Amino acid sequence: MGITRWRRAASAASVLVLALLAAAGCTSTSDAPPEPTAAPSGAVTVAQVCAHPEAGPATAPAGAVTVDPAVVGDLTAKTKSSPPNTTFWLAPGTHTLEADRFAQVVPKEGDSYLGAPGAVLDGHKTNQYAFGGGAGNVTIRYLTVQGFVAPQNEGVVNHDSADGWVVEHATIQHNSGAGLMAGAHQKVRGSCLRANGQYGMNAYKSGAPLGDLLVEGNEITGNDTDQWEKQQPGCGCTGGVKFWAVNGADVRGNWVHDNRGTGLWADTNNNDFRIEDNLLEANDGAALIYETSYNAVIRNNTIRRNDWVEGRRSADRGDSFPFATVYLSESGGEPRIKARTDKIEIDRNVLEDNWSGITLWENADRFCNSPANTSSGDCTLLVKDTGRCAQPTIASAPLYADCRWKTQRVDIHDNRFTLDPSVVDCTDKCGRMAVLANYGTFPDWSPYKGEPVADAITGKQQNRWHDNTYVGPWSFVAHDPSHSLDFEQWQGTPYQQDQGSTLKPRNGG
Repeated sequence: MGITRWRRAASAASVLVLALLAAAGCTSTSDAPPEPTAAPSGAVTVAQVCAHPEAGPATAPAGAVTVDPAVVGDLTAKTKSSPPNTTFWLAPGTHTLEADRFAQVVPKEGDSYLGAPGAVLDGHKTNQYAFGGGAGNVTIRYLTVQGFVAPQNEGVVNHDSADGWVVEHATIQHNSGAGLMAGAHQKVRGSCLRANGQYGMNAYKSGAPLGDLLVEGNEITGNDTDQWEKQQPGCGCTGGVKFWAVNGADVRGNWVHDNRGTGLWADTNNNDFRIEDNLLEANDGAALIYETSYNAVIRNNTIRRNDWVEGRRSADRGDSFPFATVYLSESGGEPRIKARTDKIEIDRNVLEDNWSGITLWENADRFCNSPANTSSGDCTLLVKDTGRCAQPTIASAPLYADCRWKTQRVDIHDNRFTLDPSVVDCTDKCGRMAVLANYGTFPDWSPYKGEPVADAITGKQQNRWHDNTYVGPWSFVAHDPSHSLDFEQWQGTPYQQDQGSTLKPRNGG
């Protein structure tokens, strides 16, 4: 929960091929909401659903219960009085709940909610939750949900993370907290998750596994309007989508842009992700963070103009850490954990004019049972009893290896990295690739003091760049932040990275 760095804790559906509109200048650092990114360029096919939402049925389907927007609480009352597996059709207009902060719709198993064109469920900044309860297999389609005030880390739609929900062609916007929570086997397709206070979606379920999650063809934009990292520095509690302990997720064909923090953030014991065919652009922070997690494929994504705000902020304060656009923090492939792959493969992506590139990182002081572990109370998926990670047993096999999340078995290949400093407006501390760790110092009983973690991540854990194309003034960092390398040094002994790769050091691409 939150990323630890070397000196501090810090943090289809409807698809269109859209015309090129050039982007210029830097992302705003003011407190005003970000201006939306122009329509994506070139031959990129993405979900653009906020401006072009799918329309629901104009008349009530046969057998559906009609909900009247003129009657306050009509949706809640009719849901309560109807049997499971009922379809509700919300007529055009603004629907409201009772004027009580805990008033909410509690579906029964298999209920479906269909919004007519112009149907809106509005919390009027009074109600905390729109849809809650534990019933499974609920469907919400074509409905706008807005104006709810969920507390921090809680969500408005599927508040209780029930399983099997389907959310399609919905607009979930201008809410506090997370617009949407997630349960197991949930499908979120063709929806607009926009300008919510904390997350567009918070994929978290307390006390239970969350697996088989599909996030496809959505537009996820402008979230974290409440800027929680400013309110609670280092909380690691923002993003377009945040994933926690999700075992099996497909994230594909989404347009994730202009979020105030990270675009997509998988944090703490996630496993078996396929992140493919997305457009990730103009997020204030990293496009993608994969943290203390396992086994993923990151492929065929277009990633551009990310991390301009947070990267520049770091450079301006003199921080030499290689802030990344794709950031793997204590995450790697682990064959002992069942997944569709046994490594992290990052391939066939295009990264264009981001603040920086890919950073592979381990904090030597972060491991199970360490006070420096910001995922407090959690341990790796290889150790069930956190208490075992203590002296003297942690100093020897198998716990020496299994008590820490490791950045290992990362294969970065056949990607294209371009950087034009005149576009990014950067002359220092940008355009870097990195594989590194810090010098272990803490706690007193740690078996990882000194340089063994930096030695391992750099040369012993099968982390490999190869067959990539670089255009622009790229530099490289290995072992620790003080080791800055040019391309020849990066390819040479002892690092031997990027064999088969090319670099054209001119600006632009």
